[in-house]
Amino acid sequence: MLPSLWQPALNLRMSDERPSNYDASDEPIKRYSLPGEPPVPSPLDVLFPKTETVHKKLPPKPTLKLSLPPNMPEKLYVCLNPGFPEAQKKSVRRRLPPHTVTVIIPTRPGDAEPQALAAARALDYPREHLEIIVARGTQPSVQRNTALRAAKGDWIYFLDDDSLPCPDSLQRLQSYFAYENVVVVGGPNVCPPDAPPLEQAFAAVMGSWLAFGPSRARYTPVGEARASGEKELILCNLMGRRDALLAAGGFDEALYPNEENALMDELQRRGGKLIYDPAFIVHRRPRRTLGAFCKMLMNYGRGRAEQFRLHPTLGSAPNFVPPLFLLYLALTPFLPPLLLWPLALYAVAVLGQTIHSVAADVRRLHSNAECGMRSAECGASSSAGPQSPIPNPQSPTSQSLLTSAATGADWWRVAPLIVVSHVCYGLGFWKGLFTRPQPKPPEQVPVTLETILPA
Repeated sequence: MLPSLWQPALNLRMSDERPSNYDASDEPIKRYSLPGEPPVPSPLDVLFPKTETVHKKLPPKPTLKLSLPPNMPEKLYVCLNPGFPEAQKKSVRRRLPPHTVTVIIPTRPGDAEPQALAAARALDYPREHLEIIVARGTQPSVQRNTALRAAKGDWIYFLDDDSLPCPDSLQRLQSYFAYENVVVVGGPNVCPPDAPPLEQAFAAVMGSWLAFGPSRARYTPVGEARASGEKELILCNLMGRRDALLAAGGFDEALYPNEENALMDELQRRGGKLIYDPAFIVHRRPRRTLGAFCKMLMNYGRGRAEQFRLHPTLGSAPNFVPPLFLLYLALTPFLPPLLLWPLALYAVAVLGQTIHSVAADVRRLHSNAECGMRSAECGASSSAGPQSPIPNPQSPTSQSLLTSAATGADWWRVAPLIVVSHVCYGLGFWKGLFTRPQPKPPEQVPVTLETILPA
């Protein structure tokens, strides 16, 4: 039995009658509604009675038709699709509408129309999805950043002013565009088959393992398409996802060269994938003279040292080998004979690399001609469109050079040039360790952008 003290209150609660002083605002909020009643407001509606919840209907996502991209190796596909069922690996390809591509070509003020502009116009890509920007200025990293911010493309294709891409280059990369984790795709720049013998020798040195290590993949096709890093990719033939490049801060304007290497390191730290495709090539002639070749090597060494000082990574450790070797050469007059045996091994390695480079470069001259043949076929099939400036390997000049290469003429330069590459790179590296880059502030570097929409 309940005490009599609580009985009136109990009777009041159990009664359906409302007292005379009843106020509807005193009634607790119902947590449910009976059939026929209006919906019960949520607690947020009670706390904020003037706030209205707007339900926006998002557009449906585009459907993807899946199958394996052509010419994509199994290892690379597994890398881009981690955890994908084994039974379905060979039935997946993403086909999306064409992405808008902006080609950026930096050049100096007052220079004539760059060769890369004619090659960019000849790219086999939908005209409405292709934009070309020529950035004129005196500081390439500032020029590229300015053009990058002004670009409208989803993907940015960076070319040097003398880079000549194959007409089907962008069509080939469509397979990679669909993967959101792919932020950079690049390939080698190769010496055209009609270049003079001295330039062919420069190309053979840059494509040799002893001279350039893993970076030789920048100058000659190596292996198959794969996930890679900044050691194998080069800015004169590089495509990047625009939003990823901007999110990473663009190019470091305090660096030149090697501004792209620091940017690609940052993209990888953010989880992006960098792809090296050996069939994605441009033709580009090396330096014309020995002096220009040596200056280029010293700039490469200086740029790498400055990059290491500003953005130190373990990936730059192999680049200390040439400067340490140069230090060893400087100390040889003071070393006992017992410590001179590495020089004999070095001489044997240079000789072996020379023989290998000659044989490999003869094969390269013939295999790289395929891009020019594709260019000639494209030109023959479409007489109205712009023609690619890539030389035809079937021309008498190209054929004579190929024959000269096959007989081994003029390749005696390769061995001394390998030694020159180590010495010049080492000198530049030592210089970069003790000098500080002093670029002009971006506001003091005028950049003129010329936007071209191919017809």
